[in-house]
Amino acid sequence: MNENAPPKTHQDGRQPISFAINATLVRLPYLIDYLPHLKPQATPLESNHFYHPSDEFYLSHSDVIIRRTIYDLSTTSLSSSPHLSYPRAGPRKQIFYQPENVRAAIVTCGGLCPGLNTVIRELVVGLSEQYGVPEIFGIKAGYRGFYSMDPVKLDVKMVDNWHKRGGTVLETSRGGFDLHKIVNAIEEHGYNQVYIIGGDGTLRGAVKIFNEILRRKLHIGVAAIPKTVDNDVGIIDRSFGFQTAVEKAQQAISAAHVEAESAPNGIGLVKLMGRTTGHIALNATLSSRDVDCCLIPENPFYLEGKGGLFEFLDDRLAQNGHAVVVVAEGAGQDMIPRTDAASQKDESGNPVFLDVGVWLKGELKRWWERDHKGELFTVKYIDPTYMIRAVTANATDNLYCTLLAHSAIHGVMAGYTGFVAGPINGNYAYIPMDEIAVTKNEVNTKDHKWAWVRSVTTQPDFVRS
Repeated sequence: MNENAPPKTHQDGRQPISFAINATLVRLPYLIDYLPHLKPQATPLESNHFYHPSDEFYLSHSDVIIRRTIYDLSTTSLSSSPHLSYPRAGPRKQIFYQPENVRAAIVTCGGLCPGLNTVIRELVVGLSEQYGVPEIFGIKAGYRGFYSMDPVKLDVKMVDNWHKRGGTVLETSRGGFDLHKIVNAIEEHGYNQVYIIGGDGTLRGAVKIFNEILRRKLHIGVAAIPKTVDNDVGIIDRSFGFQTAVEKAQQAISAAHVEAESAPNGIGLVKLMGRTTGHIALNATLSSRDVDCCLIPENPFYLEGKGGLFEFLDDRLAQNGHAVVVVAEGAGQDMIPRTDAASQKDESGNPVFLDVGVWLKGELKRWWERDHKGELFTVKYIDPTYMIRAVTANATDNLYCTLLAHSAIHGVMAGYTGFVAGPINGNYAYIPMDEIAVTKNEVNTKDHKWAWVRSVTTQPDFVRS
């Protein structure tokens, strides 16, 4: 073959495009960065009778996942600017722990989410059956449990059926974050691996815990598994429990649709979870196709006047006799009257949102009484918030939780610390904890997906003329 020959032209006249990617590896914290005396040892997976590892089974530092995968080759030079890449998650040939000396701690913090018990179960099973870790402890009631409660000894037999239960068997709470008490308790109990499961507030706390452990130069690996039913954690493809939440949200929408079409001028109003992002509302709208209007935090709306919600619903009721409105809990917060006594932050430091569902139901009733006095009208309001987040994870989320847990274990054993395990473009990666704690996965109202919502519902864009 002549290497200097020009590339062949396609039959339609297109010239092939070749390019090289300038990839920059995002470096993870590594135990030997501050504990250089640590010596690696061979992984026990080599002798584990469940495995028959080949060379391809193990990953190295050169196995990476590129964060950005979509480009316009006519306008973008892939070789000019660096493209972020992350270490790929999975087992390594060498580890920095003697498994028989590992004391692992697992804690769940913040609100509930489908799949919490699956993550706990798989952390226990993976540590025990893959690496032979003898001592695994559950921390009760969130961060405060480290210093105020006795830990629970966990084993494979105890957690056997936990994946079939909603909620968290370890219990959870918000607040209670006292950095020095937590790290002191970790030291005193002899934990040398800590697995933290929680959302954005929990992740911010995890960063502080890791930094304090780093300051004290302790041989303790810290890994986080991002939990938020809202799917608002950035960088990763999605957070666990999200698909289960969308599935359950559809059931609420179906009920609202039945209620609405069973009454003259009926409106079914459904409030779904989504404090700062509208992913559940958006995906439930697209999958149900019964929704007439989807209101999310990223797309401000208004009620009165041309192009407003009331005008749209007036037309929809005149045409169809009923309508279904889905609203994310964080939408419309700027329009709801807030008293001076209303709390601004919860114990985790997250904003406290007023009830947009109750407020909107009242506004709809006032609008109809004002503009259609004497005509029949009904609003049926459904708030499935706690039903959605407390259910057992579906099959997809259960599998996802398993892969997250095992990815975290492999990373900690390999000497990585201060990281989050999660999928990027369908492949599992390790991401620095401090980076993911400050990112948000917001709905892009300029992309094709939101345009699809608009075309399905035919709702206004709520942009004032």
